[in-house]
Amino acid sequence: MWTYDLAREQAPTLDHLRRLCDVSLESGYTALGLYMEHRFAYPSIPWAHGKAAVTPEMVRRLVEEFPQLEIVPFLNLLGHMEGLIYSEGGSELAEEPFKGMQACPSKPAVVELAHTIIRDTLQLFTSNLIHIGADETFQLGACPLCKARIAEFEVAHPGADGKAMLFGDHFGPLAQMVLDAGRRPGIWGDMFIEHPSALDRIPKETVIFEWQYFNGPEETARRFLDAGYDTVFCPTLLTYSAPWLHLPESERNVLEHAEAAERLGAYGVCMTSWECELFGSYETLLPIVKAGGKILQGGAGDSPFLRAFLHESETFEDWAMLMGVELQKCGPLFAFSSIRSSLKCRFLLYSNPFLLWLHHRDALCGEEGDQALEILDRAISVAPNAGARGVSEFVRIAIEFVRHVEEARKAYAALHPGEAVAALSPARAGFDDLTKIAKANYLRIGGSLADIERCRVAKEHVERVMLRIKSYGDGSLGYLPSFETITHPKFMPHDQGNWWLINDWANE
Repeated sequence: MWTYDLAREQAPTLDHLRRLCDVSLESGYTALGLYMEHRFAYPSIPWAHGKAAVTPEMVRRLVEEFPQLEIVPFLNLLGHMEGLIYSEGGSELAEEPFKGMQACPSKPAVVELAHTIIRDTLQLFTSNLIHIGADETFQLGACPLCKARIAEFEVAHPGADGKAMLFGDHFGPLAQMVLDAGRRPGIWGDMFIEHPSALDRIPKETVIFEWQYFNGPEETARRFLDAGYDTVFCPTLLTYSAPWLHLPESERNVLEHAEAAERLGAYGVCMTSWECELFGSYETLLPIVKAGGKILQGGAGDSPFLRAFLHESETFEDWAMLMGVELQKCGPLFAFSSIRSSLKCRFLLYSNPFLLWLHHRDALCGEEGDQALEILDRAISVAPNAGARGVSEFVRIAIEFVRHVEEARKAYAALHPGEAVAALSPARAGFDDLTKIAKANYLRIGGSLADIERCRVAKEHVERVMLRIKSYGDGSLGYLPSFETITHPKFMPHDQGNWWLINDWANE
Protein backbone atom coordinates (compact mmCIF):
# COMPACT_ATOMS: atom_id res chain seq x y z
CA MET A 1 0.00 0.00 0.00
CA TRP A 2 0.96 3.61 -0.44
CA THR A 3 -0.84 6.54 1.13
CA TYR A 4 -1.84 9.77 -0.59
CA ASP A 5 -1.97 12.77 1.75
CA LEU A 6 -5.13 14.69 0.90
CA ALA A 7 -5.07 16.65 4.14
CA ARG A 8 -2.24 19.00 3.24
CA GLU A 9 -4.47 20.99 0.92
CA GLN A 10 -4.71 18.61 -2.01
CA ALA A 11 -7.75 19.14 -4.22
CA PRO A 12 -7.84 16.27 -6.73
CA THR A 13 -10.53 15.70 -9.31
CA LEU A 14 -11.84 12.24 -10.07
CA ASP A 15 -9.47 12.05 -13.04
CA HIS A 16 -6.52 12.92 -10.80
CA LEU A 17 -7.51 10.10 -8.45
CA ARG A 18 -7.90 7.73 -11.37
CA ARG A 19 -4.33 8.55 -12.37
CA LEU A 20 -3.11 7.67 -8.88
CA CYS A 21 -5.04 4.41 -8.97
CA ASP A 22 -3.57 3.53 -12.37
CA VAL A 23 -0.05 4.20 -11.10
CA SER A 24 -0.75 2.12 -7.99
CA LEU A 25 -1.82 -0.92 -10.00
CA GLU A 26 1.03 -0.53 -12.50
CA SER A 27 3.46 -0.44 -9.59
CA GLY A 28 2.18 -3.59 -7.90
CA TYR A 29 0.38 -2.06 -4.94
CA THR A 30 -2.68 -3.88 -3.64
CA ALA A 31 -4.13 -0.85 -1.87
CA LEU A 32 -4.19 2.94 -2.02
CA GLY A 33 -4.67 4.78 1.26
CA LEU A 34 -6.52 8.10 1.29
CA TYR A 35 -5.31 10.11 4.28
CA MET A 36 -8.25 12.46 4.63
CA GLU A 37 -8.52 14.64 7.77
CA HIS A 38 -10.79 17.51 6.62
CA ARG A 39 -10.42 16.89 2.88
CA PHE A 40 -13.25 14.36 2.59
CA ALA A 41 -16.91 15.39 2.39
CA TYR A 42 -18.44 13.28 5.15
CA PRO A 43 -22.20 13.48 4.55
CA SER A 44 -23.07 13.79 8.25
CA ILE A 45 -20.75 16.73 8.98
CA PRO A 46 -21.00 19.11 6.00
CA TRP A 47 -19.28 21.91 7.94
CA ALA A 48 -16.04 19.91 8.20
CA HIS A 49 -14.65 20.15 4.65
CA GLY A 50 -13.72 22.89 2.24
CA LYS A 51 -13.83 23.51 -1.47
CA ALA A 52 -12.71 20.73 -3.83
CA ALA A 53 -12.67 18.02 -1.17
CA VAL A 54 -12.95 14.39 -2.22
CA THR A 55 -16.61 13.33 -2.27
CA PRO A 56 -18.43 10.07 -1.55
CA GLU A 57 -19.37 9.84 -5.23
CA MET A 58 -15.70 10.01 -6.22
CA VAL A 59 -14.88 7.16 -3.84
CA ARG A 60 -17.82 5.12 -5.15
CA ARG A 61 -16.58 5.54 -8.72
CA LEU A 62 -13.03 4.53 -7.79
CA VAL A 63 -14.25 1.43 -5.99
CA GLU A 64 -16.32 0.46 -9.04
CA GLU A 65 -13.62 1.19 -11.61
CA PHE A 66 -10.67 -0.33 -9.71
CA PRO A 67 -12.03 -3.51 -8.07
CA GLN A 68 -8.54 -5.01 -7.85
CA LEU A 69 -7.26 -2.06 -5.78
CA GLU A 70 -8.42 -1.63 -2.20
CA ILE A 71 -9.22 2.03 -1.42
CA VAL A 72 -8.43 2.38 2.30
CA PRO A 73 -9.66 5.37 4.34
CA PHE A 74 -7.26 6.88 6.89
CA LEU A 75 -9.34 8.77 9.45
CA ASN A 76 -8.40 11.21 12.20
CA LEU A 77 -10.45 10.82 15.36
CA LEU A 78 -8.45 12.74 17.97
CA GLY A 79 -5.07 13.98 16.75
CA HIS A 80 -4.62 15.83 13.47
CA MET A 81 -8.11 17.27 13.66
CA GLU A 82 -6.87 20.80 13.03
CA GLY A 83 -9.05 21.26 9.97
CA LEU A 84 -12.11 20.63 12.12
CA ILE A 85 -11.21 22.45 15.33
CA TYR A 86 -10.35 25.60 13.38
CA SER A 87 -13.72 25.60 11.59
CA GLU A 88 -17.05 26.79 12.95
CA GLY A 89 -18.81 23.66 14.05
CA GLY A 90 -15.69 22.15 15.53
CA SER A 91 -13.94 24.90 17.46
CA GLU A 92 -15.56 23.87 20.76
CA LEU A 93 -14.08 20.39 20.39
CA ALA A 94 -10.44 21.39 20.80
CA GLU A 95 -8.27 20.21 23.68
CA GLU A 96 -6.95 23.77 24.07
CA PRO A 97 -8.49 26.97 22.69
CA PHE A 98 -6.96 27.96 19.36
CA LYS A 99 -3.91 25.81 19.92
CA GLY A 100 -2.50 22.61 18.53
CA MET A 101 -4.25 20.00 16.43
CA GLN A 102 -6.03 17.74 18.91
CA ALA A 103 -9.64 17.35 20.00
CA CYS A 104 -10.55 16.61 23.60
CA PRO A 105 -11.26 12.94 24.39
CA SER A 106 -13.20 13.92 27.52
CA LYS A 107 -15.90 15.84 25.65
CA PRO A 108 -18.92 13.70 24.68
CA ALA A 109 -19.29 15.68 21.46
CA VAL A 110 -15.83 14.54 20.34
CA VAL A 111 -16.69 10.90 21.00
CA GLU A 112 -19.97 11.28 19.12
CA LEU A 113 -18.17 12.95 16.20
CA ALA A 114 -15.74 10.03 16.02
CA HIS A 115 -18.68 7.60 15.89
CA THR A 116 -20.31 9.71 13.19
CA ILE A 117 -17.18 9.72 11.04
CA ILE A 118 -16.78 5.95 11.41
CA ARG A 119 -20.43 5.35 10.53
CA ASP A 120 -20.12 7.45 7.38
CA THR A 121 -16.88 5.70 6.46
CA LEU A 122 -18.32 2.21 6.89
CA GLN A 123 -21.17 3.12 4.58
CA LEU A 124 -19.02 4.73 1.90
CA PHE A 125 -15.88 2.55 1.78
CA THR A 126 -15.85 -1.16 1.04
CA SER A 127 -12.30 -1.87 2.25
CA ASN A 128 -11.75 -4.47 4.94
CA LEU A 129 -9.27 -2.14 6.67
CA ILE A 130 -10.48 1.09 8.26
CA HIS A 131 -7.61 3.17 9.68
CA ILE A 132 -8.79 5.22 12.68
CA GLY A 133 -5.71 7.46 13.05
CA ALA A 134 -4.42 8.19 16.59
CA ASP A 135 -0.98 9.63 15.87
CA GLU A 136 0.69 12.61 17.50
CA THR A 137 -1.82 13.26 20.29
CA PHE A 138 0.74 15.30 22.17
CA GLN A 139 -1.86 17.42 23.98
CA LEU A 140 -3.28 14.57 26.04
CA GLY A 141 -4.23 15.88 29.47
CA ALA A 142 -3.94 19.58 28.64
CA CYS A 143 -7.51 20.67 29.36
CA PRO A 144 -9.16 20.77 32.83
CA LEU A 145 -11.52 17.89 32.01
CA CYS A 146 -8.67 15.62 30.95
CA LYS A 147 -6.45 16.68 33.85
CA ALA A 148 -9.20 15.77 36.30
CA ARG A 149 -9.71 12.35 34.72
CA ILE A 150 -5.98 11.66 34.80
CA ALA A 151 -5.68 12.73 38.45
CA GLU A 152 -8.63 10.56 39.50
CA PHE A 153 -7.27 7.57 37.62
CA GLU A 154 -3.73 7.90 38.97
CA VAL A 155 -4.98 8.23 42.55
CA ALA A 156 -6.98 5.02 42.14
CA HIS A 157 -4.11 3.28 40.33
CA PRO A 158 -0.78 4.44 41.83
CA GLY A 159 2.05 4.36 39.32
CA ALA A 160 -0.31 4.04 36.33
CA ASP A 161 -0.16 6.28 33.25
CA GLY A 162 -3.27 8.44 33.13
CA LYS A 163 -2.57 9.66 29.63
CA ALA A 164 -2.44 6.06 28.45
CA MET A 165 -5.88 5.59 29.99
CA LEU A 166 -7.24 8.65 28.16
CA PHE A 167 -5.83 7.45 24.86
CA GLY A 168 -6.85 3.82 25.23
CA ASP A 169 -10.34 4.59 26.48
CA HIS A 170 -10.90 6.78 23.44
CA PHE A 171 -9.54 4.50 20.74
CA GLY A 172 -10.33 1.05 22.15
CA PRO A 173 -14.11 1.45 21.70
CA LEU A 174 -13.63 3.01 18.26
CA ALA A 175 -11.55 0.04 17.15
CA GLN A 176 -14.23 -2.28 18.54
CA MET A 177 -16.88 -0.36 16.59
CA VAL A 178 -15.02 -1.15 13.38
CA LEU A 179 -14.66 -4.80 14.39
CA ASP A 180 -18.36 -5.05 15.23
CA ALA A 181 -19.10 -3.89 11.68
CA GLY A 182 -17.11 -6.83 10.30
CA ARG A 183 -14.09 -4.74 9.30
CA ARG A 184 -10.59 -4.50 10.69
CA PRO A 185 -9.27 -1.36 12.42
CA GLY A 186 -5.80 0.09 11.79
CA ILE A 187 -4.08 2.54 14.13
CA TRP A 188 -0.79 4.45 14.20
CA GLY A 189 1.78 3.09 16.64
CA ASP A 190 3.69 6.15 17.85
CA MET A 191 1.63 6.97 20.93
CA PHE A 192 1.88 3.39 22.20
CA ILE A 193 5.65 3.82 22.29
CA GLU A 194 5.22 6.84 24.55
CA HIS A 195 2.35 5.31 26.55
CA PRO A 196 2.81 1.50 26.37
CA SER A 197 -0.01 0.59 28.74
CA ALA A 198 -2.55 2.11 26.34
CA LEU A 199 -2.06 -0.95 24.15
CA ASP A 200 -3.81 -3.06 26.80
CA ARG A 201 -7.05 -1.26 25.91
CA ILE A 202 -6.86 -1.91 22.16
CA PRO A 203 -8.45 -5.05 20.62
CA LYS A 204 -5.91 -7.64 19.51
CA GLU A 205 -7.42 -7.72 16.01
CA THR A 206 -6.25 -4.13 15.44
CA VAL A 207 -3.44 -3.63 12.91
CA ILE A 208 -0.66 -1.38 14.20
CA PHE A 209 0.92 0.97 11.65
CA GLU A 210 4.43 1.69 12.92
CA TRP A 211 6.34 4.58 11.35
CA GLN A 212 9.99 5.47 11.78
CA TYR A 213 11.29 8.05 9.31
CA PHE A 214 14.89 8.38 10.52
CA ASN A 215 15.67 4.89 11.81
CA GLY A 216 14.75 1.35 11.00
CA PRO A 217 11.45 0.08 12.49
CA GLU A 218 12.69 -3.12 14.11
CA GLU A 219 13.23 -1.97 17.70
CA THR A 220 9.86 -0.30 18.08
CA ALA A 221 7.86 -2.73 15.94
CA ARG A 222 9.00 -5.74 17.93
CA ARG A 223 6.94 -4.47 20.85
CA PHE A 224 3.78 -4.78 18.80
CA LEU A 225 4.75 -8.04 17.16
CA ASP A 226 5.69 -9.61 20.48
CA ALA A 227 2.38 -8.45 21.94
CA GLY A 228 0.55 -10.34 19.20
CA TYR A 229 -0.54 -7.47 16.97
CA ASP A 230 -0.30 -7.62 13.20
CA THR A 231 2.03 -4.76 12.30
CA VAL A 232 2.49 -2.71 9.14
CA PHE A 233 5.83 -0.94 8.63
CA CYS A 234 5.47 2.62 7.33
CA PRO A 235 8.41 4.40 5.67
CA THR A 236 7.96 7.81 4.09
CA LEU A 237 9.06 10.01 1.23
CA LEU A 238 10.83 12.90 2.95
CA THR A 239 9.23 15.85 1.21
CA TYR A 240 8.13 17.95 4.19
CA SER A 241 11.71 18.69 5.26
CA ALA A 242 13.06 19.42 1.76
CA PRO A 243 12.58 22.03 -0.95
CA TRP A 244 11.48 19.03 -3.04
CA LEU A 245 12.53 15.65 -1.62
CA HIS A 246 15.52 14.24 0.23
CA LEU A 247 16.13 11.50 -2.31
CA PRO A 248 18.81 9.18 -0.81
CA GLU A 249 17.34 9.41 2.70
CA SER A 250 13.87 8.53 1.41
CA GLU A 251 15.21 5.59 -0.55
CA ARG A 252 17.09 4.32 2.50
CA ASN A 253 14.02 4.65 4.69
CA VAL A 254 11.85 2.63 2.28
CA LEU A 255 14.51 -0.05 1.83
CA GLU A 256 15.07 -0.38 5.59
CA HIS A 257 11.37 -0.87 6.23
CA ALA A 258 10.92 -3.32 3.35
CA GLU A 259 13.88 -5.43 4.45
CA ALA A 260 12.82 -5.38 8.11
CA ALA A 261 9.27 -6.34 7.17
CA GLU A 262 10.55 -9.42 5.38
CA ARG A 263 12.87 -10.41 8.23
CA LEU A 264 10.28 -10.00 10.96
CA GLY A 265 7.25 -11.25 9.09
CA ALA A 266 5.35 -7.96 9.22
CA TYR A 267 1.73 -7.87 8.13
CA GLY A 268 2.68 -5.47 5.34
CA VAL A 269 4.36 -2.22 4.32
CA CYS A 270 2.67 1.12 3.73
CA MET A 271 4.76 3.77 2.00
CA THR A 272 3.56 7.19 3.09
CA SER A 273 3.92 10.55 1.38
CA TRP A 274 3.21 13.72 3.33
CA GLU A 275 2.83 17.40 2.59
CA CYS A 276 2.79 18.41 -1.05
CA GLU A 277 1.61 21.88 -0.22
CA LEU A 278 4.04 24.83 -0.31
CA PHE A 279 4.78 24.14 -3.99
CA GLY A 280 5.32 20.43 -3.73
CA SER A 281 3.84 18.36 -6.53
CA TYR A 282 2.64 14.78 -6.51
CA GLU A 283 3.32 14.79 -10.22
CA THR A 284 7.05 14.74 -9.45
CA LEU A 285 6.69 11.90 -6.93
CA LEU A 286 4.91 9.36 -9.11
CA PRO A 287 8.15 7.79 -10.42
CA ILE A 288 9.14 7.17 -6.79
CA VAL A 289 5.73 5.71 -6.04
CA LYS A 290 6.45 3.25 -8.86
CA ALA A 291 9.92 2.52 -7.49
CA GLY A 292 8.45 1.96 -4.04
CA GLY A 293 6.17 -0.68 -5.48
CA LYS A 294 9.15 -2.53 -6.96
CA ILE A 295 11.03 -2.33 -3.66
CA LEU A 296 8.09 -3.81 -1.77
CA GLN A 297 7.92 -6.64 -4.28
CA GLY A 298 11.62 -7.38 -3.76
CA GLY A 299 12.78 -6.38 -7.23
CA ALA A 300 14.34 -3.00 -6.66
CA GLY A 301 17.90 -3.43 -7.91
CA ASP A 302 20.55 -0.74 -7.40
CA SER A 303 19.50 2.89 -6.81
CA PRO A 304 15.80 2.13 -7.34
CA PHE A 305 14.60 5.71 -6.98
CA LEU A 306 17.00 7.14 -9.57
CA ARG A 307 16.36 4.20 -11.89
CA ALA A 308 12.67 5.01 -11.69
CA PHE A 309 13.30 8.56 -12.86
CA LEU A 310 15.58 7.30 -15.61
CA HIS A 311 12.76 5.02 -16.73
CA GLU A 312 10.58 8.12 -17.17
CA SER A 313 13.26 10.01 -19.10
CA GLU A 314 16.97 10.75 -18.93
CA THR A 315 16.30 14.40 -18.08
CA PHE A 316 14.01 13.33 -15.25
CA GLU A 317 16.91 11.49 -13.64
CA ASP A 318 19.15 14.55 -14.11
CA TRP A 319 16.52 16.81 -12.55
CA ALA A 320 15.93 14.47 -9.61
CA MET A 321 19.66 14.21 -8.94
CA LEU A 322 20.01 17.99 -8.89
CA MET A 323 16.95 18.68 -6.70
CA GLY A 324 17.12 15.64 -4.45
CA VAL A 325 20.88 15.18 -3.97
CA GLU A 326 23.04 18.07 -5.20
CA LEU A 327 20.91 20.84 -3.70
CA GLN A 328 21.36 19.32 -0.23
CA LYS A 329 25.07 20.01 -0.43
CA CYS A 330 24.65 23.78 -0.69
CA GLY A 331 24.24 24.38 3.02
CA PRO A 332 22.08 23.86 6.14
CA LEU A 333 18.96 25.44 4.64
CA PHE A 334 18.85 22.70 1.99
CA ALA A 335 20.42 19.83 3.95
CA PHE A 336 18.60 16.79 5.26
CA SER A 337 16.92 17.36 8.62
CA SER A 338 13.97 16.10 10.64
CA ILE A 339 12.09 19.41 10.71
CA ARG A 340 9.82 21.05 8.17
CA SER A 341 11.68 23.01 5.50
CA SER A 342 12.61 26.45 6.84
CA LEU A 343 12.82 27.78 3.32
CA LYS A 344 9.25 26.84 2.47
CA CYS A 345 7.79 27.85 5.81
CA ARG A 346 9.52 31.18 6.24
CA PHE A 347 9.00 32.20 2.64
CA LEU A 348 5.35 31.28 2.29
CA LEU A 349 3.65 29.53 5.22
CA TYR A 350 3.78 32.35 7.78
CA SER A 351 2.36 35.10 5.54
CA ASN A 352 5.56 37.16 5.85
CA PRO A 353 8.16 36.30 3.20
CA PHE A 354 10.63 38.73 4.80
CA LEU A 355 11.19 36.06 7.46
CA LEU A 356 13.29 34.15 4.94
CA TRP A 357 15.49 37.23 4.55
CA LEU A 358 15.57 37.84 8.32
CA HIS A 359 16.87 34.35 9.13
CA HIS A 360 18.86 33.37 6.04
CA ARG A 361 20.14 36.54 4.35
CA ASP A 362 23.82 35.84 4.98
CA ALA A 363 23.61 32.34 3.52
CA LEU A 364 21.36 33.10 0.56
CA CYS A 365 23.16 36.30 -0.38
CA GLY A 366 26.50 34.53 -0.19
CA GLU A 367 28.18 31.40 -1.47
CA GLU A 368 25.39 29.09 -0.34
CA GLY A 369 22.90 31.05 -2.42
CA ASP A 370 25.27 31.19 -5.41
CA GLN A 371 25.70 27.42 -5.39
CA ALA A 372 21.98 26.81 -5.01
CA LEU A 373 21.08 29.16 -7.87
CA GLU A 374 23.56 27.44 -10.16
CA ILE A 375 22.01 24.05 -9.38
CA LEU A 376 18.48 25.41 -9.74
CA ASP A 377 19.24 26.95 -13.14
CA ARG A 378 20.53 23.58 -14.31
CA ALA A 379 17.47 21.84 -12.86
CA ILE A 380 15.11 24.20 -14.63
CA SER A 381 16.93 23.66 -17.92
CA VAL A 382 16.49 19.87 -17.74
CA ALA A 383 13.11 19.74 -15.99
CA PRO A 384 11.12 16.97 -17.71
CA ASN A 385 7.70 18.55 -17.21
CA ALA A 386 5.91 21.61 -15.87
CA GLY A 387 5.53 20.10 -12.41
CA ALA A 388 9.26 19.60 -11.96
CA ARG A 389 10.04 23.00 -13.43
CA GLY A 390 7.60 24.66 -11.03
CA VAL A 391 9.22 23.05 -7.99
CA SER A 392 12.65 24.34 -9.04
CA GLU A 393 11.38 27.80 -9.95
CA PHE A 394 9.77 28.15 -6.54
CA VAL A 395 13.12 27.66 -4.80
CA ARG A 396 14.93 29.96 -7.23
CA ILE A 397 12.35 32.72 -6.75
CA ALA A 398 12.66 32.38 -2.97
CA ILE A 399 16.44 32.89 -3.09
CA GLU A 400 16.13 35.80 -5.50
CA PHE A 401 13.53 37.36 -3.21
CA VAL A 402 16.04 37.42 -0.34
CA ARG A 403 18.64 39.04 -2.58
CA HIS A 404 16.24 41.75 -3.73
CA VAL A 405 15.27 42.42 -0.12
CA GLU A 406 18.90 42.74 0.95
CA GLU A 407 19.46 45.24 -1.86
CA ALA A 408 16.43 47.19 -0.62
CA ARG A 409 17.72 47.11 2.95
CA LYS A 410 21.01 48.69 1.98
CA ALA A 411 19.27 51.48 0.08
CA TYR A 412 16.83 52.03 2.94
CA ALA A 413 19.62 52.27 5.52
CA ALA A 414 21.34 54.86 3.30
CA LEU A 415 18.14 56.98 3.33
CA HIS A 416 17.33 56.26 -0.32
CA PRO A 417 13.71 55.12 -0.01
CA GLY A 418 13.06 55.41 -3.75
CA GLU A 419 15.89 52.99 -4.52
CA ALA A 420 14.68 50.65 -1.79
CA VAL A 421 11.19 50.55 -3.28
CA ALA A 422 12.62 49.95 -6.75
CA ALA A 423 14.68 47.04 -5.43
CA LEU A 424 11.54 45.43 -4.00
CA SER A 425 9.62 45.69 -7.26
CA PRO A 426 11.00 42.43 -8.76
CA ALA A 427 10.53 40.75 -5.37
CA ARG A 428 6.84 41.62 -5.59
CA ALA A 429 6.64 40.42 -9.20
CA GLY A 430 8.01 37.01 -8.23
CA PHE A 431 4.73 36.21 -6.52
CA ASP A 432 2.86 36.72 -9.79
CA ASP A 433 5.04 34.02 -11.33
CA LEU A 434 4.47 31.75 -8.34
CA THR A 435 0.71 32.26 -8.57
CA LYS A 436 0.75 30.96 -12.13
CA ILE A 437 2.78 27.92 -11.04
CA ALA A 438 0.40 27.20 -8.15
CA LYS A 439 -2.68 27.48 -10.37
CA ALA A 440 -1.14 25.15 -12.93
CA ASN A 441 -0.25 22.62 -10.22
CA TYR A 442 -3.83 22.71 -8.99
CA LEU A 443 -5.18 22.04 -12.48
CA ARG A 444 -2.65 19.34 -13.42
CA ILE A 445 -2.61 17.18 -10.29
CA GLY A 446 -5.02 18.70 -7.74
CA GLY A 447 -2.42 20.72 -5.86
CA SER A 448 -2.94 23.25 -3.10
CA LEU A 449 -5.50 26.03 -3.48
CA ALA A 450 -4.00 27.62 -0.38
CA ASP A 451 -0.69 28.13 -2.21
CA ILE A 452 -2.47 30.42 -4.66
CA GLU A 453 -3.80 32.48 -1.77
CA ARG A 454 -0.44 32.46 0.00
CA CYS A 455 1.13 34.10 -3.03
CA ARG A 456 -1.55 36.79 -3.03
CA VAL A 457 -1.07 37.51 0.67
CA ALA A 458 2.73 37.58 0.35
CA LYS A 459 2.55 40.00 -2.56
CA GLU A 460 0.18 42.25 -0.62
CA HIS A 461 2.59 42.34 2.29
CA VAL A 462 5.50 43.29 0.03
CA GLU A 463 3.36 46.09 -1.38
CA ARG A 464 2.49 47.16 2.16
CA VAL A 465 6.19 47.35 3.02
CA MET A 466 6.90 49.35 -0.13
CA LEU A 467 4.24 51.85 0.95
CA ARG A 468 5.72 52.05 4.44
CA ILE A 469 9.16 52.76 3.01
CA LYS A 470 7.71 55.54 0.86
CA SER A 471 5.97 57.00 3.90
CA TYR A 472 8.62 56.64 6.59
CA GLY A 473 11.90 55.85 4.82
CA ASP A 474 12.88 59.54 4.78
CA GLY A 475 13.04 59.73 8.58
CA SER A 476 9.73 61.58 8.89
CA LEU A 477 8.99 59.77 12.16
CA GLY A 478 12.03 61.45 13.71
CA TYR A 479 13.80 58.08 13.70
CA LEU A 480 14.32 55.41 11.05
CA PRO A 481 12.71 52.08 12.00
CA SER A 482 15.06 49.17 11.48
CA PHE A 483 14.44 47.29 8.25
CA GLU A 484 13.48 44.22 10.32
CA THR A 485 10.83 46.37 12.02
CA ILE A 486 9.35 48.07 8.99
CA THR A 487 8.98 44.75 7.13
CA HIS A 488 7.18 43.06 10.04
CA PRO A 489 3.38 42.66 9.84
CA LYS A 490 3.00 44.21 13.33
CA PHE A 491 4.99 47.37 12.56
CA MET A 492 3.38 50.41 14.16
CA PRO A 493 4.54 53.98 13.39
CA HIS A 494 5.84 55.89 16.44
CA ASP A 495 6.23 52.66 18.46
CA GLN A 496 9.99 53.07 18.34
CA GLY A 497 10.58 50.44 21.02
CA ASN A 498 8.60 47.70 19.25
CA TRP A 499 6.41 47.21 22.33
CA TRP A 500 4.57 44.47 20.44
CA LEU A 501 7.82 42.52 20.09
CA ILE A 502 9.54 42.78 23.47
CA ASN A 503 6.46 41.68 25.43
CA ASP A 504 6.12 37.96 24.77
CA TRP A 505 2.49 37.87 25.86
CA ALA A 506 1.66 40.26 23.04
CA ASN A 507 2.63 37.62 20.49
CA GLU A 508 0.20 34.97 21.71
